Amino acid sequence: MALIRSISGLRGTLGDGLTPITVSHYTAAFSEYLGSGPVVVGRDGRPSGEWIEEIVVGTLRARGIPVWTLGIVPTPTVQFVTQHSNAAGGISISASHNPAEWNGLKFLGSDGTFLDSDACREFFTVADRGPVKPSSDTPVAPRHQITGGVERHLESVLTLPFINLEGLRQRAFTVVVDAVNAAGSWVVPALLEACGCRVVRLFCDGTGIFPHLPEPLPQNLTALSEAVVANGADLGIAVDPDADRLVLVDEKGNPIGEEYTIAAVVDFVLGWERQRDPISNLSAVINLSTTRAVEDVAARYGAAVFRTPVGEINVAKKMREVGAIIGGEGSGGVILPASHYGRDALVGIAIVLSHLLQRGGTLSQLRESLPSYEIVKKRAERPANVKAVDVLKRVLRNHANGAAWNGQDGLRLEFQQSWVHLRGSNTEPIIRVIAEAATAKEAEQLASKYLRHTEKIAAEMAAK
Repeated sequence: MALIRSISGLRGTLGDGLTPITVSHYTAAFSEYLGSGPVVVGRDGRPSGEWIEEIVVGTLRARGIPVWTLGIVPTPTVQFVTQHSNAAGGISISASHNPAEWNGLKFLGSDGTFLDSDACREFFTVADRGPVKPSSDTPVAPRHQITGGVERHLESVLTLPFINLEGLRQRAFTVVVDAVNAAGSWVVPALLEACGCRVVRLFCDGTGIFPHLPEPLPQNLTALSEAVVANGADLGIAVDPDADRLVLVDEKGNPIGEEYTIAAVVDFVLGWERQRDPISNLSAVINLSTTRAVEDVAARYGAAVFRTPVGEINVAKKMREVGAIIGGEGSGGVILPASHYGRDALVGIAIVLSHLLQRGGTLSQLRESLPSYEIVKKRAERPANVKAVDVLKRVLRNHANGAAWNGQDGLRLEFQQSWVHLRGSNTEPIIRVIAEAATAKEAEQLASKYLRHTEKIAAEMAAK
């Protein structure tokens, strides 16, 4: 398996795509790209993260770069500490939702956000020049273990202006947590307990050994759903290994769908801000694959919605550009600039609890109050000798059927009552096919139709 390089960083399978030599090479190139200044380093808890961290830290120190290590923490914590310090950049050791045989490096700029496409191009150019070797004249830089980074991150969430801690503690929600035994194992329960919740820890041992596939999709959350019902909980919370994605399970044990994390959060934040200032210009930012329910919700408050290509940094950049107060991605990613410009499950949890407290009722009732669409996500394997962009050009040419289209990020076809988005993944050798419609049947038919087109074209191109 070759390495996957993108605006999401570097990912690969252990010992194949991702080797000690590869880790050292890209870390050295990143230090060359940054120039100077301390680098913040954290990891998501996967066992492989331990040896990767040693290589990352050693490489940086050999290059004369001071290292501030956080240990096992969420990627949002690495982002928060980097943004709120004088660090030159950060590295989060994580393959996010990918299975255990994967790991990776997420590279952050001094503002705590991922490198954008231009910065990635510059960084990867440095990496492609060849080995970046340390000088014998360079003194070994120090390594410092930062204590309290997670606590400061937590404090920033708990002191957000809309958080009613007294009210939350009186309400005392019961919450079941599935952190896949990774970086959210301590911090998610700690946040909930600070909000007065009774916490049932399902998979929170911090070992980094995943009890199931780590992507928080409904098929991987059966144990969480069962635990919610068995414990009479108000809701269940699932995060991915580095805790930047948040997925919710209602009191009946039903996952409400990762798309509805961002829809619920946008509903609360825009509503809170509109109540505070009835005449302000409000806006939210989402990506091209996110449910149109967000646009319907925003219309309730007279707010504008901007769409960007998929990728956290694309959303964050647009949010800064337009002054959006909330944004994120339909994968369960919530970005709140009042905390920091990165996807953050902790921020999402605080907002969802606040929403439930404010409106009363259950999570299933909250879900019912939001516009209802059905979204289906499929994936087509991409042969190594085939480029996604070439496949999608042929899909557009042969199968657009007169639809309005957007080519900012792969191919999005907009129909009267539905849409489909096809794009090469930033993190896996696949082409994603995402379709949304008014009913599950319509969304399934649309996604299946374009999956067949994509697979057929890719196979034909691979055979040439």
